[in-house]
Amino acid sequence: MAIKIARKGFYQGFSRPVTVVSKILIGTLILWAVVFPEKAGSTLAALQSQSTSFFGAWYIWITAYFVILCLGLAIYPKSGRTLLGQAGDKPEFSNFSWLSMMFGAGIGVGMLTFSTAEPLFHFVNSPDVILGNSESADAGNVRNAYKWAFLHYGLTPWAIYGIVGLSLAFFTYNRGRPLTIRSGLRPLFGKSLDGGFGHAVDIAAIIATIIGIGVTLGYGVAQLATGVFKITGVEWLSQNGEPSLAGLLFCLALIILVSILSALSGIGRGIKWLSNVNMGLSVFLLLFFMLFGASLFAFKTFFLTIWDYLLAFPAMAFTVYGGGDETREALKSWQGGNTIFYWAWWIAFAPFVGLFLARVSRGRTIREFIVGAMIVPCLVCLTWLVLVGGTAISLELDGTAGGKIMNAHSSAQLYETIEFMLSPGGIKAMSIVIVVLLLTYLVTSADSAILIINTIASGGDESGKHPKHIILWGLILGAVVGVLLRTGGIDALKSAMIIGAVPFSIVMALMGFALAKAIFFPGSAAAAIVADTPEP
Repeated sequence: MAIKIARKGFYQGFSRPVTVVSKILIGTLILWAVVFPEKAGSTLAALQSQSTSFFGAWYIWITAYFVILCLGLAIYPKSGRTLLGQAGDKPEFSNFSWLSMMFGAGIGVGMLTFSTAEPLFHFVNSPDVILGNSESADAGNVRNAYKWAFLHYGLTPWAIYGIVGLSLAFFTYNRGRPLTIRSGLRPLFGKSLDGGFGHAVDIAAIIATIIGIGVTLGYGVAQLATGVFKITGVEWLSQNGEPSLAGLLFCLALIILVSILSALSGIGRGIKWLSNVNMGLSVFLLLFFMLFGASLFAFKTFFLTIWDYLLAFPAMAFTVYGGGDETREALKSWQGGNTIFYWAWWIAFAPFVGLFLARVSRGRTIREFIVGAMIVPCLVCLTWLVLVGGTAISLELDGTAGGKIMNAHSSAQLYETIEFMLSPGGIKAMSIVIVVLLLTYLVTSADSAILIINTIASGGDESGKHPKHIILWGLILGAVVGVLLRTGGIDALKSAMIIGAVPFSIVMALMGFALAKAIFFPGSAAAAIVADTPEP
């Protein structure tokens, strides 16, 4: 693939069209939000509503297609045993580091924020409550709550990541293409990807990555600011029970600074080390909830949720709620604010996570990749949801919490939960652990995203030897999140993300088709390499 790369000047080593156009588009968004904050906020909200209505069915069906394709590639013998690499290639990272980096980059921040918020939200309201199948905040609604929570954190998000990761790993390590998004479309569009069309694909990926990681940072800095307030009591960090704008911007600046420093050290050092640290702290936090939380409640819920989820998955994954009477409008509104929002979020996050998964997965088979990048993280997410969220629900059901956890801001629900479990000294100590873990997850996500943006913009160059561009993209990322938080808070970030994810969702659909075509109908191209040794 002949991607034209600048040989001198400021953009030496980069594709000028991809890099410059991406910066112009993002810069325009930043300038618009700074100069016309109220207009930008209202316009983004209106566009989000229109995008959700128009593309809602597309998001539902295309994500179901990703799940079917990923599982099919893993199960089918020929594709499942296909090695991502050349004969003799071995994995670069140990299984522990590999899983740590993938989970941390893919969803670690979300688990800290939503391990309580997600099941609690569906415990109060879900399609089953709207249809009258169960009562809000009742013991009989627990299984339904987890069924819907697991829909959003189960197979589908990891299949979204998996399609991009598999496609890039296969075409890079098996076919010798550059590690950039356009490589995944080569079987369909050939040499036309060398020019403007290929540039547009990579630009769409960069825009989606910036906005997708922006939403993650937006939620993460809210919880980080809340945690720092809980520990220090510094008043300017909080306002009316929610993180203040000053607190959000302070935490964002800290994360961006540390992320830039980590990105400058590369994947093999800073990112790997941080990933191992946050995995260790995650295990500690889960053990804490296992020992002191509602462990029996969680144990029962874990297996019941898997059963309920598998039975209900086809209907949940393919049903598109339309408007009409009051009940249908309520279902449509719920799906737009929950399922479609999540699918757009994962899709916007997919260029970054998928390319990162590909970068660390050379030497694995497709079946091993699906197990490690889809099945295992899916079960880890459920463990978080039932241990942490289950403890919060149990405290509400037995009357201990008295609604304090349910009614708290989502950024504070985890901290509110531990307040009912520990003494004052223990609360502060555990809050510090959560803040440190959250910081490492946020930094791991942000620094990985910065490196991935550089990789896409440089035509697939994996060296990461572009310090000035690492710093520049880090500052751009911080500016996007900062101005959108100032414009309309997390809602502005969500609106921009749902709109920005649409172009890349089309790219992903084509990537999945191209991957299947290349594996099963290779034509004159080199055949896929099949592993001769048993998988670990």
